[in-house]
Amino acid sequence: MSGPEASGGRSTDATAGMLTGYRVLDLTQYLAGPGVTRLLAELDAEVIKIELAPDGDGSRLLPWVRNGRSGFFVQHNTGKQSVCIDWSTDEGLGLIKRLARGVDIVVENFGTAETLATRGLDYETLKGGNPGLIYLSISAFGRDSPWADKPGFDYVAQAASGLMYMAGEPDSAPAIQWAALGDGNAAVHGFAALGFALLHRERTGQGQFIDLAMTDCLFHFLDTALQAHHLSDGAYTAERYGVHHQLVFPAGNFKGPQGWITVLALHRQWPNVCRALGREDLIDDPRYALMEDRTARRDELVPIIEAWMAGFGSDEKVVEALDRFRVPACRVMPPVEAIGHPHFESRHMIRWIDDPVLGQIPAPGFPFKFSAQPEQVEWRAPLLGEHNRKVLSEAGLADAEIDDLLAQGVLVEGEPGSAR
Repeated sequence: MSGPEASGGRSTDATAGMLTGYRVLDLTQYLAGPGVTRLLAELDAEVIKIELAPDGDGSRLLPWVRNGRSGFFVQHNTGKQSVCIDWSTDEGLGLIKRLARGVDIVVENFGTAETLATRGLDYETLKGGNPGLIYLSISAFGRDSPWADKPGFDYVAQAASGLMYMAGEPDSAPAIQWAALGDGNAAVHGFAALGFALLHRERTGQGQFIDLAMTDCLFHFLDTALQAHHLSDGAYTAERYGVHHQLVFPAGNFKGPQGWITVLALHRQWPNVCRALGREDLIDDPRYALMEDRTARRDELVPIIEAWMAGFGSDEKVVEALDRFRVPACRVMPPVEAIGHPHFESRHMIRWIDDPVLGQIPAPGFPFKFSAQPEQVEWRAPLLGEHNRKVLSEAGLADAEIDDLLAQGVLVEGEPGSAR
């Protein structure tokens, strides 16, 4: 076990991060995998990111790119160390295996399990030299599935999970959530899984393999689609319902004076909605007594609510009025409005990353607020191969050996295209 062993694996330094002393070998690229290791880095795990020569993580080329540097890569790889290796060489592959013997966690998200198994970088092989190893594998459909070798990125997982089927207007094509919902959700699931795997290892000494599928993580979102269809004997089938929910009202987007306002009020909040509207008469109106009644008559109720909203000077005033009556509501906000917004700023959710190429760039902050975790460290993302010498020296290689590997092209350093 290579993590901190004192006090049952826990650091005794009160100022340390919650994962200080734990080492992670990051064999990931793009978002789902790097999202996991970014979260681990936030808790001060040492993350060694293996990038494949010559260009490294494919996300280094994703927009938005300025001066050859990708903001996408910077956002999702802060706090990591980059080692760029040509694994088509025996020497390069040997370096990765050597590093794997001294880590607590390996994370990978290659398209197929065979990619790593044929190189001896799969869990069964690596645990032979590191019995306590925890190995997280992230893929679109899981490693144990008839679709195990089927290629898939985020939007493909959205389609397979059923979420996309229900998104959009009833008479139009299914809508894609253009934010990387599948990748980001899998990253948080992977982060959680590793925490419990570390706890299990602390109790038992056992490492383990974790098979995480993006589609599974999205499928887990389904709240009513399966059981409601079953309990209604097939009368209810989840379909695209546009801006208003099929089973709950009010639950949807309403046209405000300036834009759109989302309201979600369940049965117990319905009287509050009526009071906010100044329509207490609707509380005891038998036409709207039950949730299903209100849903069935939503075409009558939507105009009433939107007409009330139109009487305000701004969407913000509408929301303030609903807030006074404890009706859950919010303007539909564009992401950039979060910068400088008192809520997001107070939650430390706007993170300014200092980058040697891009300068300061904003990114979402760390969503977990642990009382035992020190304040966020001002990390930055690595240049390609920036930590080759540091990491490999710590693994026992002499400077002359590292120089030779650089000369042979087994190791690469410099941003994509600069090391040719």
